[in-house]
Amino acid sequence: MSAPVASVADGDVESWSGKDRGDENFPVGSILIRRDLRRHVHAFYAFARNADDIADSATLSPAEKLVRLDVMEAVLLGERPDGSPSATALHRSLAETGVNARHACDLLRAFRQDATQQRYESWEALLAYCRYSAMPVGRHVLDLHGEDVATHPSSDALCSALQVLNHLQDCASDLRDLDRCYLPLDWLAEAGTDVAALRAPTAAPALRLVFDRLLDEVDRLHESARTLPFRTAARGLRMETAAIVGLSRRLARRLRRADPLAARVRLHRRDVLASVLAALRFLP
Repeated sequence: MSAPVASVADGDVESWSGKDRGDENFPVGSILIRRDLRRHVHAFYAFARNADDIADSATLSPAEKLVRLDVMEAVLLGERPDGSPSATALHRSLAETGVNARHACDLLRAFRQDATQQRYESWEALLAYCRYSAMPVGRHVLDLHGEDVATHPSSDALCSALQVLNHLQDCASDLRDLDRCYLPLDWLAEAGTDVAALRAPTAAPALRLVFDRLLDEVDRLHESARTLPFRTAARGLRMETAAIVGLSRRLARRLRRADPLAARVRLHRRDVLASVLAALRFLP
């Protein structure tokens, strides 16, 4: 291992990108979450955000990324006293709440994959990635609230839908900045196109077919996710999950109508308001 990589492991491995909870498509530890649990949700988010920033760095080598992620895991598990402030904070949170570290470790597995893998051969391969990149987020929050494991399948579907939608939003910048493409290569080939099509200023008809095929799968995930609020016992979390389901559906509809190559497709304030208002029926 080169000296620069080794030296990184001797200090603080984190380098915040500037993104925070307000940059996400969905609420993270909002006022709907029980007050005493919000800081624990925020601790998990900060850990995930910092690990994601490492994996998505355009300047670190794959080897450097892996070293930094290993340091985060060692601090998280109490095997190292320092080197990752967010992992230290999450370690304390886990000790206080009794939530298992496995969800955070699963996230690190996904970020290690991001550091070394740039392409996905199939939809099945992409879903396997979501098992570690997306599903642990929902499972951690549910476990933090003491929810039944019966909520996990619908939460997994929702988190996977959000992950795929994010991949569509960022498909042009992911390729441009990181040479990374999450679109299934076999679907691109079947449509008569390839990854290079993402470098165009607008989506060609063949690429649009792949976008819509992904959105068809997202619609199926949404169908599985719609039961999550009904299965969630905690009232605030029930409302938040309902709002997130609504936001995810709205983002999918926007991506149906808009071209993510021409401009990043975003949710609007009215989407948030409409989703929150619709979630009020889960207040009782």
